[in-house]
Amino acid sequence: MKTRRQSLPPGWYPPDRKATLDAINRMGKSIDTGKIPVAGGVIPHAGWEFSGKAALEVFLTAGTDIDTCVIIGGHLHPDDGILAAQEDEYETPLGSVSADLELLSILGKELHIIPDIYQDNTVEIQLPMVKHCFPNARALWLRASPSQDAVLLGKAIFSASKKLMRRTIVFGSTDLTHYGSNYGFSPMGDGQKALDWVKKVNDKTVVDAICRLDAMQAVEHALADMSACSAGGAAAAISFAREMGVHNGKLLTYYTSHDVYPMGDSFVGYAGIIFPLPV
Repeated sequence: MKTRRQSLPPGWYPPDRKATLDAINRMGKSIDTGKIPVAGGVIPHAGWEFSGKAALEVFLTAGTDIDTCVIIGGHLHPDDGILAAQEDEYETPLGSVSADLELLSILGKELHIIPDIYQDNTVEIQLPMVKHCFPNARALWLRASPSQDAVLLGKAIFSASKKLMRRTIVFGSTDLTHYGSNYGFSPMGDGQKALDWVKKVNDKTVVDAICRLDAMQAVEHALADMSACSAGGAAAAISFAREMGVHNGKLLTYYTSHDVYPMGDSFVGYAGIIFPLPV
């Protein structure tokens, strides 16, 4: 059996079981939400000290009666296609998560999937929360480019899940605007004017597109206006949600890294979004 080992350096998320559970419990105390049947959602992927609470709120809101939790990250160019981890399980501080290789096998017959052999935070950062919130579920590690490939991936996950009679949930791991000198993107200068523009214009535009379930509009805005990192993850989750009959997304929480730790002129936007199933 092959295991994908934890590879992110210290600081991204807690290193051991006790510290991980302590962090989840600490963040969860301020989250007041009930369980809602969802097709998935969109979650951020910074270190837990920054965006962990937003991701946890989405996971805690999602109903737990599922078979497979698919996490779709990014950090890819539009022509990079689709990547997938090939291991049998993924290591986390809370124990390993079994990979749904049967689902991956069917996807591989429908799409060209490249083995993901690279270190990347967009999926790994989510896995301890997946293990905690969906302890009996398998998972699938995917990354999707910000392109039509992401839309095709979402549709293929729906078809494969239906074929296998899987109760599947899909989360896109997507951060929002990376603003400031650290990222080489400061069209509105710095200070409060820049913060307001990111929150009320740039991030809002892409969040609105996600909540309208407009996958390609979200991707196009992300590429043109630097409003999202790893927009392919969000696009794939949107595509799957549409196939599941979802009508719109719901924004649960939004903030920036500046709201957590103000650090000079640079900051990142984070949104937690769910795709509620129709009742």
